[in-house]
Order: sequence, then structure tokens, then C-alpha cells
Amino acid sequence: MPFVPNYIAPARFDDPQAALDQVRAIYDGSINHLRGALKSFVAGDPLAARVRACYPFVRVHTDTVARADSRLSYGFVSGPGTYETTLTRPDLFGNYYLEQFRLLLKNHQVALEVGTSAQPIPVHFSFAENDHIEGSLTPERRLLMRDRFDLPDLNEMDDGIANGTFEAAPGAPQPLALFTAPRVDYSLHRLRHYSGTAPEHFQNFVLFTNYQFYIDEFVRLGHETMARVLDAGAPGGPSAHAQDYTCFVEPGNVVTRRAGAPAEPGDELGAAPPRLPQMPAYHLVRADGSGITMVNIGVGPANAKTITDHIAVLRPHAWVMLGHCAGLRNTQQLGDYVLAHGYVREDHVLDEELPLWVPIPALAEVQVALESAVEHITQLKGYELKRIMRTGTVASTDNRNWELLPSQRAASTPERRFSQSRAIALDMESATIAANGFRFRVPYGTLLCVSDKPLHGEIKLPGMANHFYRERVDQHLRIGIRAIELLREAGVDQLHSRKLRSFAEVAFQ
Repeated sequence: MPFVPNYIAPARFDDPQAALDQVRAIYDGSINHLRGALKSFVAGDPLAARVRACYPFVRVHTDTVARADSRLSYGFVSGPGTYETTLTRPDLFGNYYLEQFRLLLKNHQVALEVGTSAQPIPVHFSFAENDHIEGSLTPERRLLMRDRFDLPDLNEMDDGIANGTFEAAPGAPQPLALFTAPRVDYSLHRLRHYSGTAPEHFQNFVLFTNYQFYIDEFVRLGHETMARVLDAGAPGGPSAHAQDYTCFVEPGNVVTRRAGAPAEPGDELGAAPPRLPQMPAYHLVRADGSGITMVNIGVGPANAKTITDHIAVLRPHAWVMLGHCAGLRNTQQLGDYVLAHGYVREDHVLDEELPLWVPIPALAEVQVALESAVEHITQLKGYELKRIMRTGTVASTDNRNWELLPSQRAASTPERRFSQSRAIALDMESATIAANGFRFRVPYGTLLCVSDKPLHGEIKLPGMANHFYRERVDQHLRIGIRAIELLREAGVDQLHSRKLRSFAEVAFQ
């Protein structure tokens, strides 16, 4: 028989805080059980029996087709039946769970059931943030670990729910959330690896970029904001809301707090890494989590998919791509902006999860915020704004050297396809980020800046590129930050759209 913690039987709750407290009790008991056994194992105890602890679950059952206000985009189940999901990290997701519980109780007027699930917690997901236990084990002990603890099982953490391909077994509950607890834990560990920062620092609004120049400017703005309260009347940037940001976090969990603010426990553990991670993340933090995270995803759709696959489990309110692109129209100038309202997907990394026949719509709330931000920062309006910004289709390719493909007597060429699709710009990441936003129900948007025009003989040259970057990066970044502030001020209830919901959608946002 496995060595397990004390079993906590399912109980019914009509108070969201009480339900969350029960989730915490079950999860903390399970994690402490695993950590205690693992500590003994590392110390040399062979452990006489297999050690197991399971995630908490939440379940809701309704017998009626009546549901909440049809204008809502989440917070209700799709029809009669039993719905369930496993839960993890209430220390990180506590406020999120509390809101989901509150909405379910409000919209269905039925009790929530919380108990211990049958889903084991993989021992790797029980490690504390700064634990590095396996490094002290011999290869033989690491092999024996497989016999004593549950390890991650990829069969329990696929994206079938998000992809719309999941089918519950006969008599089994329907899903209540897009991600199971093991899938969430898996991504939290991947985020540490790829971004170099703990998941706790990620904010609910995310900016992606494909150039380090933007990160350099974001770091400068972050430190400037921490050093002083900027003029609230200054156009754009974090200056208008500088007092709302509490700290700035860089890779290695290096925390810079507001001038005069005391350090907090754990700040001393931060240390700049000897080299930057693959996709470093930087966080301009607000106490309520509604600050801004910026990630340099580098070049290519594979990176764009990888990082959004994992950030999606944090359930951000929106993510926006800010980067450079090739302008495809002769009338465009270097430095012009492109606001994407459609995407041509030649990136290929999501073809299995999201078929190409699925349209990726523009989201009005994000589009309006981005256009308003361009107006605010550039001080151009109406017809004058069209001189520097064009709205249209953006194509994303996985072939960085698409210009070199043979074109003579070819049945189809990239240039012909881009023309037929009415594309006005080309990059390698934007369609991927938008498509994964659509797939994971995360509001998305794209604002690019034209850095070259390969179809018209204007390619990047070192001197020209350096001048362009210095001139445009600061303005482009301030536009992105201003757009996030506008989305935040408008309220997330308006941001989360019914356009992203499928026929039988999960209740959790």
C-alpha cells in the first residue's frame, strides 16, 4: 500500500472563501507529505513503500439548462451535468480560484464540492522554489526515485480541453477548466527555465517582443519608475501610473523595489544569472498583479508557441506583440506602424492543435486600445494617423529567408500568397501569438513597426538599422505600455470576450 497523507473527504461549500480554505488545506497537506518523504529519501532512507499524495479537486453539479446572463463570457457551465477540475498552487492562484468559485456559486446557486482527487502530484512539482534536491542524488538513487514517487505523466497534461478534442469517458465529469493541475505545474516549471523568473512575478498583462532593444528600454523605464514618481502628465509610458508599480523584477528574480520601500522576504535570494535564459522575462509589478510583464521571445514561431503555451496557464488578461516586421507595401516607410486585424499563418507550429481553416479574429477591445495608444503617444489623429499607421493583415512565416525561394515558374510563391491575402506586413511570431491567444482564450493583439521592405529593395543595413532602432523603440514601447494601461482602466470584464468561447466552454476564465 502507498504511504499517503490523511485523506480529506469531499465536502460541500456555499462560501467561496471556505472552499478555497479547503483547497489550501488539502494541497498543503499533500505537498508537506511529499517534501517530508523526499527529505528522508535524500538523507538515505530507502522508504519501505511508495509515497503518494494527490491534488485537491473542485466539482459542481447542476440539473438545469438555465444558466447565467448570456452576456457573460465565463463563470458558468454549459448545461446540466457534473463538472470537475484538479487544482494546484493556491498560494499563487488563490485570488483567481476565489473569483471562479464566486462566479459559479452566484451563477448556478448550487454548492461547490471540494475534496482530495485521485490524481497524484508528481514529486518534481512538490519542490520549493529554491530546492535543487536531485543534484545531491547519485544516479542509482535517482533511478530508485522512480520506484518510490510519482513522476510527471504526459498523458495527464495534454491540451485536449483547450484544443476542443477532449472527450470525457462515459460517466466521468466534464472539465471545469482548460488546464488540469499537472498541466499547470508542468508549465510553471517550464516558465522558470525559459524566462529566468519565478511564476509569482508574472503580471496579468504581457508584452512580447522579438528584439532586445525593446527589453533594454523596458529595463530603463522600470528602473526609472522605481527611482522616482514620474510626472503623471507625461505622455505615455508607466509615468502616468508610476505610483501603482511596487517593484521591478529581472531574470534571476532580482527585485528592485520603489525608492524608500523596504525589502521583502525572499528579495535577498535574487541573483543575476551568469547568462540570460532563452526567453528572459521582466516584470513591472503591481500589488494586484495587473502590472506589465515583458518577454523577449527571440526570433521564430517555435519560441512564440513555447512561451505562450506556458504563460497561458497563468490566465493573463491580455497579451500583445510589439516587434519589427517587413513592410510589404511600397507606400510604407521605415518606422511606420502596423496594427494587425487578420493573420496569414505560414508558421506551421500550431497546425496540429489549431487547423488552418480556423479564423483568428481581431478583438475590438484590444484594437481600440492600441489605436488610441498610438494617437496618444504620437499626438496624431484621424487622417493624419493614417500617414504612420496602417491596419491590415499580417503574415507570419517560419522561413526567415523566404525571399530566397525560387520564384520562376513556381505554382505559388510567398509574394503571390501575401498579395492574394492582402497582407501589409510580414514577421515570424505575430500569427503564432495571436493563434495561441485564440486557442487558450487569452485576448491578444499585435502592433508592429516596419524595419525593412525586402520586396522594394530596402533591406536592413547596420548603420540604418541602428539609427532606426534608436529612433523608434522608445516610442513603440511607450505605445504598448499605454495600450495596456487603457485595457486595464476599461476593466477586464469588457476585455474577456465571448468571441473566444467554443460551443461547450469551461467555466473557469
